Amino acid sequence: MSRPTPLPNALDAFYAAILLVGSPVLAYRLIRTGKWRTDWRGRLGHTAPLATDSRPTVLLHGVSVGETAAAAALVDSLSDPNRVDSVRVVVSATTDTGLARAQSIYGAAHPVTRHPLDFSRAVNRFLDTVRPDVVALMELEVWPNFTRACQRRGIPVVVVNGRLSSGSFRGYRRVRSLVAPSFQRLAGVAAQTEEYAERFRFLGVAGDRVTVADSMKWDVTLPPDLEDTAERLGRDLGVDPTRPLVVAVSTGPGEERMLVEGRPEGVQLMVVPRKPERFEEVASLGPWVRRSSPGSPTPSDLFLVDTMGEAEAATALADVVAVGRSWNGLGASNPVPPAVLGKPVVVGPDHENFREMVEVLGSAGALRVAPDPWAGLRTVLDDHALAARMASAGPATVEAHRGAAARNVALIRSVLRGTAPPALG
Repeated sequence: MSRPTPLPNALDAFYAAILLVGSPVLAYRLIRTGKWRTDWRGRLGHTAPLATDSRPTVLLHGVSVGETAAAAALVDSLSDPNRVDSVRVVVSATTDTGLARAQSIYGAAHPVTRHPLDFSRAVNRFLDTVRPDVVALMELEVWPNFTRACQRRGIPVVVVNGRLSSGSFRGYRRVRSLVAPSFQRLAGVAAQTEEYAERFRFLGVAGDRVTVADSMKWDVTLPPDLEDTAERLGRDLGVDPTRPLVVAVSTGPGEERMLVEGRPEGVQLMVVPRKPERFEEVASLGPWVRRSSPGSPTPSDLFLVDTMGEAEAATALADVVAVGRSWNGLGASNPVPPAVLGKPVVVGPDHENFREMVEVLGSAGALRVAPDPWAGLRTVLDDHALAARMASAGPATVEAHRGAAARNVALIRSVLRGTAPPALG
């Protein structure tokens, strides 16, 4: 039976005021990017009823593409039909790209839904439909109305794969008194590092509820047919397998121009932008062979993967991989997938989001940090012995750090059994 939806609270009024004040800028951005076409009913908590299932329900919430993909190991383990403690996993995502990615990865076997905005009516409408027994938040989405509503319903909320970057932590510290109640409601946190664990404790999570589990992004899983998919991608685009190919994945503003303008003669370049709304902007930078274009490709050394879900296939084709968003101040993208594929990895100096992974892979000799992308890429391309050592070091280093997913699953199962400490009031 659903609970009566509470009246809007002071926090709802605050959210509404922020939206009202920022509405001109928000409206401009939504129109410019086309995001005004988003699923507004889903954002307001309307979701399709779930089929009847006798198993407990775990709501696994990811934020965007990276977090959604990283959740695969959790989903597979929690819903394993061969286990007596198998659960139903419902996957939710916030962004349009994250939701699309979740649908493509999990939609055939698991319910996938939009996560609501943090207005009390939207949150309660969403919880009335999904009715989770445990909520597991991928990384950090500790919203006050959501955690309060879960607390009132007796639904434990945990953070898995938890990280608090320096920037995020500085922001939370400034409003510690306001966010502490939300953090105090958490039934458990599996933090990626001890540094992050201490930050969660500082913000209000009880010390005995915080464990260190490493990052689940070490537990990357790759499609079983990746080799065939990559071969087809290369063939469709007209990649010459006899000449070097640099693949730049998850690139951001400014990086594509840097890569195109600095490309050495004879080196092929394939770019996979992180955000689909930037595809046309990137396409204007050169004579690309575009993945989205039908028919026979026009011969070129520039390849643009302007489709979703093919980053792994592009990576598998590379001789060297450049990890995007690390030369423009955006904190980098995940360097683990190219490393586990045995590709030499070059990353820029702006890698705060993956600092620990970059340090580990760099120390093992699988990755190089370069202030300019082509400075690092040229070094690897020109030194075949170095490239071979880097390629060999990547998979071994990743394998040595696997296991975080199992530790995060253990936290969720313990909370589900009621053996973890109860949430505070």
